[in-house]
Amino acid sequence: MKLRLILAAACMVPVLAQAQGDPLLRGRYLVEIAGCNDCHTPGYGATDGRVPKAQWLTGERVGWRGPWGTTYATNLRLYFASMSEQEWLQKATELQTRPPMPWYSIRAMNKTDLQALYRYIRRLGAAGSPAPEALDPGREPAGPYISFPAPPPAAGGRH
Repeated sequence: MKLRLILAAACMVPVLAQAQGDPLLRGRYLVEIAGCNDCHTPGYGATDGRVPKAQWLTGERVGWRGPWGTTYATNLRLYFASMSEQEWLQKATELQTRPPMPWYSIRAMNKTDLQALYRYIRRLGAAGSPAPEALDPGREPAGPYISFPAPPPAAGGRH
């Protein structure tokens, strides 16, 4: 068991080293480990991440509904296509969005990682259509949504 872990770690060293030096590899690495695909790629979680790269980061039509209203994961490929790298770097330092987007994680990234993220997503190219607009509290979404946080179970019900 120990030998397998050592071999697995040894195999990862070249991949991590490459991701550090090449902004596009670093950007892809960040997209994958930071969970960008989890929300911004349709069907990513349901397929254990087996979604063609052509569909990555094209936004989601399933909403997240909570006390803030209903939000939808942005089509990042269109979003990044609409701004320059400098505009992104400025926007990233000020980013504050509605839940469940962890905007504070983006604000914590260093400039090199923000640039890598931008360059990778721009390299993917514009694709897909815009996600639905966010809805204010009290407005009923037309399509599917996930209650967030999930409502408590009914009395006597199972978790």
